[in-house]
Amino acid sequence: MTTGAATTDDGTRVRRRVLAIAILASSVAFLDSSIVNVALPAIRGELGGGLAGQQWVVNAYLVTLGALILVAGSLSDLYGRLPVLRIGLIGFLVASLAIAAAPSIEFLVVARAVQGVAGALLVPSSLALITSQFDEAARGRAIGAWTAATSAAMLVAPLLGGLSIDLASWRWAFLINVLPIGATLWLLAGLRIADTRRPGVRVDLAACALCALGLGGIVFALIEGPRLGWDQPAVLAAAAAGVVLFAGFLLRQARAAHPIMPLALFRIRNFSAGNLATTFIYAALALNGFAVVVYLQEGAGLSATLAGLASLPVTVIMVLGSSHVGGWSARWGARIFMTVGPAVMAAGAALLLTVGRPFDYWLQVLPGIVLLGVGLTLTVAPLTSAVLGSVDAERSGIASAVNNAVARVAGLLVVAVIAVIAGGDLDLAGFHRVAVATAVLFAAGALASWAGIRDRRGT
Repeated sequence: MTTGAATTDDGTRVRRRVLAIAILASSVAFLDSSIVNVALPAIRGELGGGLAGQQWVVNAYLVTLGALILVAGSLSDLYGRLPVLRIGLIGFLVASLAIAAAPSIEFLVVARAVQGVAGALLVPSSLALITSQFDEAARGRAIGAWTAATSAAMLVAPLLGGLSIDLASWRWAFLINVLPIGATLWLLAGLRIADTRRPGVRVDLAACALCALGLGGIVFALIEGPRLGWDQPAVLAAAAAGVVLFAGFLLRQARAAHPIMPLALFRIRNFSAGNLATTFIYAALALNGFAVVVYLQEGAGLSATLAGLASLPVTVIMVLGSSHVGGWSARWGARIFMTVGPAVMAAGAALLLTVGRPFDYWLQVLPGIVLLGVGLTLTVAPLTSAVLGSVDAERSGIASAVNNAVARVAGLLVVAVIAVIAGGDLDLAGFHRVAVATAVLFAAGALASWAGIRDRRGT
C-alpha cells in the first residue's frame, strides 16, 4: 500500500512539473506576441517606419512562426518534446537580446523573424507534452489550466510591457521573458519522463521554404500595397510569387509521403471545423489586440502602462474561469462553448463602436473588454480540446502545430490588411471600421463552430 501511494504521489508531482513546463514554455512565446503591440508606438517614435513598420514588426514574427511551427510539430514527434523545447527556449532568449539591442527598424524586423523561428518550437511541443502525459479524464482540466495560465501571461504582458516602456524603454519590455525562460530550463533539467517519439517521421524543409516564402510574398504585398500602390511591379510580383509558392506548398503536402501539414487531418470533421473556427476567432483577436492597444496610445492619448492596463479585466476573467470551462467542456461537449464564446466576443467588439470624443475608458471600452474576456474564457480551452481530441495521441504534436499555425497565419494576414480595413491610419474612423470587422470575424467563428463541431455524444 505504501509503495502504491508513493508511486501515485510521484506521478502527480511529475504531471504537475510537466504542466508547469508546458505553461512557462508557451507563455514565453505568448508574452512577446502581446508585449509587441503595446511597444509599437514607442518603437515607431524611436526607429520610425510608420504604420507599415509597425505591421512588419508584428508580422516578421508571425511569418516564420506560422511557417515553421509545422516543421516544429514534426520535429516534436520525431525527436521528442523535451529536446525541441530546450532548443526553442535558448533560441528565443538569444533573439530577445538582439531585439533589445536593435539599432534600426530593419534590424528589429529581422530579429523578430528569428524570434519567430524559436517561438515555433515552443507551443506545439508544450501542448503535445500535456497530451502525452495526461490521460483523457485529466486532459481537459490540464488544458484548461494551461489555457488560463498562458492566456493570463499573454494578457498581462501589455501591462508589464507598458510599465517597462514608461519607466525605462521599449527595449526592456522584450527582456521580460528572461525569467520564465530560465525557470523552464531549470524545470526541464530535473524532469524524468519517457518522451514520446514517432520513428520514421521526416522533416520536409523544402515544403517549409515554400510555405515561408509564399506567406512572406503575400504579406509583403498586403502591407506595402497601400503605401507603394497596388499597381507597382514589386507589389504585383510579390503577390503573384506568394500565391504560386503557397499553392506549391499545398500541392507538395497533398503528394508527400511525410507531409509537415497532413491534409488528411482535415478529413476529420472536428479537426477541420475547429481550424476553420480558429481562423476566424484568432484573426479577430489579432485585429482587436493590435488596434485597441495602438489606438489607446496614439488616438486616445493614454500612456503605455494605461493602455496595457486596459486589457487586465480579460486576464482576471480568464484566470478565474478557464480551468472550470475546461472541465465543463469535457463533460458537456465543446460545441456550445465554441458557439456562445465567439458570439459574446462579437458583442464586445461591437460595443467598441461607442468609443468617441471625449474619450471615456470606463463607459466606452471596459464593457467590450469584459465581454471579450468572458467570450475568450468560454472559447479557448474547448477549442483546443476539440482539435487535439479529434486525433490520436501519436499525432498530437503535428495536430497542435497545424492548429497553432492556422491561428498565427490568420493573425498574420489580418494584421497585414489592417491599413486597408482602417482606410489608412488608426484614427477614430479607422478604429470603428476595425471594430466592425472584428465583430464580423467573431460571429463567423461562432457560426463555423455551431455548423461544424460535433460532440462525441453526437449532438
